[in-house]
Amino acid sequence: MLRRITLLLLLTAAIAAVAQTPSIIRLDPRFDQLVPKDTKLEVVATDIIWAEGPVWDKQGNYLLFSDAPRNSAFKWSAKEGKQLFLKPSGYTGTTEFTGREPGSNGLTFDAQHNLILCQHGDRRISRLAKDGKFITLADRYDGKRLNSPNDLTYKKNGDLYFTDPPYGLPKTFNDPARELPFAGVYRLSRDAKLTLLTDENKSPNGIAFSPDEKTLYVDDSENLLWRAYPVLPDGTLGKSRILFDATEMSKGMHGGPDGMKVDVHGNIWSAAPGGLFVIAPDGTLLGRFDLGAPTGNCAWGEDGSTLFIASNHNLYRVRLNTKGAGW
Repeated sequence: MLRRITLLLLLTAAIAAVAQTPSIIRLDPRFDQLVPKDTKLEVVATDIIWAEGPVWDKQGNYLLFSDAPRNSAFKWSAKEGKQLFLKPSGYTGTTEFTGREPGSNGLTFDAQHNLILCQHGDRRISRLAKDGKFITLADRYDGKRLNSPNDLTYKKNGDLYFTDPPYGLPKTFNDPARELPFAGVYRLSRDAKLTLLTDENKSPNGIAFSPDEKTLYVDDSENLLWRAYPVLPDGTLGKSRILFDATEMSKGMHGGPDGMKVDVHGNIWSAAPGGLFVIAPDGTLLGRFDLGAPTGNCAWGEDGSTLFIASNHNLYRVRLNTKGAGW
């Protein structure tokens, strides 16, 4: 079953790749300060079923990203191109996985440079040990299995925040194996305590902190919203406000809000309907990268002023006049 799904997705990828005509849409003068007028979108990797979860390895000077349908994670560098890095990346079971996305999704590194993965098929957050084995960090809340952790980010104090929509389950929202009746945003504290922070989003997806960590951004891919939460002194969240609503402008576009990153100025660079949005901290849409396809995530890399965009079947690179927060 998985092989048939993979072949179908590969055929769709080949057709879609021909139709994509990337462009840069400038909507606010502030965008020009971030994205030079002569900026080009460069495709650096292809032959991907669904590109997701990119993260730059500063020690190795390469990018890692997920291809969830292939249950794999890949490595890309300017010198060696794309290479298989990890398989399986998200589902380690022995029975056939019948869904579309068994592999890893969001990836990040902890303070000790361990790779931390959102694993769809295994329904957990895990750490990749030096011997190649996965160590479970979180897989249950209140005794019930998580849906399928999607994206994640560390706070400077070592607490891990992550989202848990059901997209990795074979039948997503209606999967009979689903144990939690909501999709949550969680904090896994340094002492391994898992706390539900909010369940107000139908499908929480991308997640990122503002540079001062006083605000946590979470988008809801089903409701086409980006929300901003004040981070309280104890690390929990206050009442949210809607930062941006893409309901009207996204009509006719493919995809929804997904993974995001923040630059040193506090601007949000987020996967969005049709490509990637750049949203100011005040909620203004400054501009967008129209990639003609649903887009999964992005990551800062190289010297910190390069953004890698994981969009559907391609991995893009674009050089900017800003840098990633904390770079």
